[in-house]
This record gives sequence, C-alpha cells and structure tokens, in this order.
Amino acid sequence: MTLLAGVDIGGTKTAVCLGEASGPEVRLLGKARFATPAAPEAALDAVRSALEQLLAENGSPRIQGIGISCGGPLDSQAGLVLSPPNLPGWDRIDVRTPLESYFGGPVGLQNDANACALAEWRWGAGRGSRNMIFLTFGTGMGAGLILDGRLYAGTNGMAGEAGHIRLEADGPVGYGKPGSFEGFCSGGGIARLASAAAERMLAQGPGPLFCRSAADLGGITAETVASAAHRGDPAALEVFETAGRRLGRGLAVLVDLFNPQRIVIGSIYARQQDLLEPSMLAELEKEALPRALSVCTVLPAGLGENLGDLASLSVALDRLDADRNAAG
Repeated sequence: MTLLAGVDIGGTKTAVCLGEASGPEVRLLGKARFATPAAPEAALDAVRSALEQLLAENGSPRIQGIGISCGGPLDSQAGLVLSPPNLPGWDRIDVRTPLESYFGGPVGLQNDANACALAEWRWGAGRGSRNMIFLTFGTGMGAGLILDGRLYAGTNGMAGEAGHIRLEADGPVGYGKPGSFEGFCSGGGIARLASAAAERMLAQGPGPLFCRSAADLGGITAETVASAAHRGDPAALEVFETAGRRLGRGLAVLVDLFNPQRIVIGSIYARQQDLLEPSMLAELEKEALPRALSVCTVLPAGLGENLGDLASLSVALDRLDADRNAAG
C-alpha cells in the first residue's frame, strides 16, 4: 500500500485529499475543500493544516508522496507556479519545497490537464493503453499526453496546449486566438457561439429557448444551451453541432500527429456526449488518416466527480515512479 496526498489548487477553491494506492487500484480515504486564500503563503498553510487534519482522522500515518495539480503555466521540474491567470499574485511561487520540508516526502507538480491525463490513464477510461490523450473541454481546452506509457510534458512543460491550435480563420476567441480549438470547444466558446446565434435571431424576431430576449444574453452558458438542445431547440442543436464538428477537426490533428489508442475527453463532453458525438465522429472520419483512426477510440472521462481528487493523487504516484526509475 502506498499512502498519497493530493492537492488541487484552483482560483476559487482548493481541494486536499488522502488516498491509498495498491497495484492498479486506488482508494480515497478522505478529502477537504476550502476557499483558496489570495496570498500563496496563506494557501500553503491552509493546505498543510488540511493535510494534518486528514492524517489525524486516519491514524496519523506517514505520507509517501504528495501530488499538486494547478492551472498553468508552471515549472514542474522546479516546483514553481508561474502566474496563472486564475491565481493573481502567484508569480514564481515554490509550492514544492514547503510541503517537502514539512511532510518529508517527495512532491510532484503538474498542470490540471496533465494530472487528469495521468489519472484517467491509471484508473479511468485510458486504463490499459500506452498512448492516450486527455482533453479538458471545460473552462478551457488543454491536453495531457501519455506517450509510450509515460507523461510527455515537452521541453519546458508546454506540451499539450491544444486549445491554441487555430481551426478556422475566424470564430470565437479562446486562448487569445479567434477561431482556436478552445474558442470552439470550451464552456466559454459554446456560450459565445450561442450568443452570436441568439443576437442574429433576436434581430429578426423571437429568440431561441436559451435566450428569449436581449436581457438574457448575459446569462447564456454552455449548460443553458445544452438544456435547450435537449428540449429540441434548433438553434441550440446547431451550436452543439458546430462545436462537435470543430472538436472532430481538432481531434483529427491529434490523431494524425500522435497516433493514440484512446482520446479521453472530460467535463462538457462527458456530460453532453449525445449532443457532440455525432458531428464530431463525422468530421473526425473525414479529416483523420484512416489507418491512424482505425486504432483510436474516443471516450468520455471515466472517473466522474472523483477526477479532480484522483488527478492530484496520480501526480504523487507519478513522482514516486520517476524517483524509483531515476534510482535505477
């Protein structure tokens, strides 16, 4: 049995958990959540206190490894958080050293896409594969790459920024780029596509179910559009068809480049697979190399509500594996 701790640092909430890994299985022992303090030092103090409490509740065993999942950019090798947009003031913050010094075990740090990729590969929909891509498809669009049975992060940790790929000359803005993968395939991107459609309809007459009047434009979200689509609203269905087609086009690039066995997609895709999959598959089959596509399966994330907790635990396990491999 390997006792692991996980820390998921978000812009508004931080989650801390304990887990026990044994062979190919993992079991959550407990978790705690709290609002992320604005000051990094206060946040790390809160993490330490939460871990101490969880350890006390489980008989105060010794942690063998700690994993931290956090939005990028990061310097994972140095254990530094490098000014993520959702964590203002966290500029070159060392999150590894304080926890290693206090708890005495190794600490790993990865961005959220990489962490989720590791978790889905070990315990979720990617289990049993050697080449897998995980896509976030939530607030943003990022990718975690498992290639030849290990996480691939790139030369300076920037591998997997699939959301920055331009799919069209113009379109919704995502990752600072109009027409990007993230612009079409993210919560914000779907909302922007829907807002544009609603404005066109309102200029000519009645609005769609998700936006009956101009006063509703500010309240459009991917969730409200999905609800309208499930009620048969044509405009909402068209928005998801568009997002699905662009998803398929983006996946085709990844299939042709990396020849994966599985592509696992989280968040919005996992919840709205029925709306996105038909147009995604049609575009993917049209755009990808048939031989590469023939060995690739696209699946929704399999870990459900536990993905965030298991993602941080998988980072801890990945760090332990790396240390053992380095030791020979």
